[in-house]
Amino acid sequence: MDTQEERITRLEETVAHQTRVIEELSDQLAEQWKVVEQTRAKLDRLTERFLSLEEQALEAPAVTRPPHY
Repeated sequence: MDTQEERITRLEETVAHQTRVIEELSDQLAEQWKVVEQTRAKLDRLTERFLSLEEQALEAPAVTRPPHY
């Protein structure tokens, strides 16, 4: 049967491993958050550009047939 000291050692190892994994996951999450923010900013810029182009298209004169038709 395991001694109390061995059990405590195993628990400490488990906690150390979990702490390392949590730190790695936190770092990955922070990196993914940066990517999400960059993507959101890019989407905002593209949306503004699209709306601007759409406005310009609405202001353009209607296409008519040339007089020689």
